[in-house]
Amino acid sequence: MSNLKMSDMQDQFTVHFWGVRGSIACPGSNTVRYGGNTSCVEMRVGGHRLTFDGGTGLRVLGQKLLAEMPIEAHMFFTHSHWDHIQGFPFFVPAFVKINRFHIYGAIAPNGSTIEQRLNDQMLHPNFPVPLQIMGADLKFYDLEVGEAVQLGDVLVENALLNHPGEAIGYRVSWNGHAAAYVTDTEHFPDRLDENVLWLARDADILIYDATYTDAEYHDPRSSKVGWGHSTWQEAVKVAKAANVKKLVIFHHDPLHDDNFMDQLKEDTAREFSNSIVAWEGMELDLQSLI
Repeated sequence: MSNLKMSDMQDQFTVHFWGVRGSIACPGSNTVRYGGNTSCVEMRVGGHRLTFDGGTGLRVLGQKLLAEMPIEAHMFFTHSHWDHIQGFPFFVPAFVKINRFHIYGAIAPNGSTIEQRLNDQMLHPNFPVPLQIMGADLKFYDLEVGEAVQLGDVLVENALLNHPGEAIGYRVSWNGHAAAYVTDTEHFPDRLDENVLWLARDADILIYDATYTDAEYHDPRSSKVGWGHSTWQEAVKVAKAANVKKLVIFHHDPLHDDNFMDQLKEDTAREFSNSIVAWEGMELDLQSLI
């Protein structure tokens, strides 16, 4: 996309993928096609810029945004496990005074706010400079689970997900279109998660945590049950039950190389034809999806 100001994007709802991996960044010759950066998704919707999670993909987005300053954006975090926040200290626009960022996250089970957790990862001895050196206007908001955020005509809803230490998923709605961002959640063995179904209901796209295959998840030698992630097979079940138009497989395991992901893409499409495996740099326009 060209370097348009948000005022020129009033009628757009686009989704950009800057980081699609889970757990840990995995750059290398075997992850070139799908990318090795961790979770970061940007939505440009109804004249607003929204980002979801601040994994290492946020650094890449930051470099792109330098040509579009001044920037005002709304940053939503699902939770604060490292692969979702490690890009924040390297997000260059946050160090520039002319920019403003509204930062949202739910309070953790231990009572810490998103501001405290982003601050803590930048304290000595973990990082050389503190959060306070960031020159942009940073405004922090503590979200309640289930609390909606209204940004003009854009509605951002959230719901609790099934993940160790808790995480929340998001649903963005505007002008009759909706995108659901549901990552870092583990499916239940006996039923579909009602919160996930609610977030995904009739969505144009569902971005879903499919870290594992069913075989990996249930592998008796190295079971992933209880690790807080789901599978592409469960993603298909949710997409069908929630009447989703397009399913986006997301949060790829770092052990899954490009060839593995190619096969996963074929397997998923066989069960849900309007599906895609997210790759770094991918852009979707919700108003032109088939």
